[in-house]
Amino acid sequence: MIELEGVPELIDPVMVAAFEGWNDAGDAASTAVAHLEREWKGEVFAALDAEDYYDFQVNRPTVFMDSGVRKITWPTTRLSVVRIGGDKPRDLVLVRGIEPSMRWRSFCNELLGFAHELGVELVVILGALLGDTPHTRPVPISGTTSDTDLARRMDLEETKYEGPTGIVGVLQEACTHAGVPAVSLWAAVPHYVSQPPNPKATLALLNRLEDLLDLRIPLGELPEDARAWQVGVDQLAAEDSEVAEYVQTLEEARDTAELPEASGEAIAREFERYLRRRDGGGPSSGGHATADGGEGGSYLRDSPSGRTRPPKPPKPETGTGPESETGPETGPDADDEDSPED
Repeated sequence: MIELEGVPELIDPVMVAAFEGWNDAGDAASTAVAHLEREWKGEVFAALDAEDYYDFQVNRPTVFMDSGVRKITWPTTRLSVVRIGGDKPRDLVLVRGIEPSMRWRSFCNELLGFAHELGVELVVILGALLGDTPHTRPVPISGTTSDTDLARRMDLEETKYEGPTGIVGVLQEACTHAGVPAVSLWAAVPHYVSQPPNPKATLALLNRLEDLLDLRIPLGELPEDARAWQVGVDQLAAEDSEVAEYVQTLEEARDTAELPEASGEAIAREFERYLRRRDGGGPSSGGHATADGGEGGSYLRDSPSGRTRPPKPPKPETGTGPESETGPETGPDADDEDSPED
């Protein structure tokens, strides 16, 4: 049994989790949770035992000097809590760590033990994958759940994915079996510029989290960082005519697919976010999940000039996409922060 000392009684707590590794293209998801910790000054109250879940030849510890004393930081998963003020205060339990190397079921059960002890009412897991999406368009965000009632109430997609999965998919399934409502939010990161950071994808995840939880997240310099990131990628792409042509092809495919999706609901959601901000509120290395469930790397960084010509990947079939469990993240039906969820 997990005993939590020094943690106050929480108000309407929601657990928000992200894990570095295969589920975290461009470090977009783990950076989103790190942003919440930083902006709301999260207090770490627990850490999982690294010996139980990590292969230290895969995720090596790091040595650092602290006032002249050598210390070691072990790869693990830590939990912190933040309180969001405002008219209706609530608490977030933030989980940030590395996808475990072993004993995934025990790992998930330990996290669910914390959720039970803290009275968590909803688990939101953030992820990011590589896909054939242009960097010049809004980042597609898909929201999925295994709970039919939750899908209807929160306008989410029911999971139908079959194929390779990561800790995000395993944790969501564990929540379902434990009777804990759980949602996964996935950002699609352009496969041809996958190296971290990707502030545009991080911003899109936070915007979708705002909508899902009906709260205001202080964004700090993130919007400006996202704009600077896009300008930088624009410049890199413009230096190679074939890359520019490929990006244009992706843009045309995306625009054609999304034309029928423009709706008053999308406009209303963006307007609600604007009102929320105006009125104020509470204060890795390795491969990544891709649209076909495999792994991918960066295309703009792998040649001596900093880029190579990207291949044109096949479109995924509906229901056979990546780790999101539904596969819409990079296909024509993918959602983004400016369009309604399917």
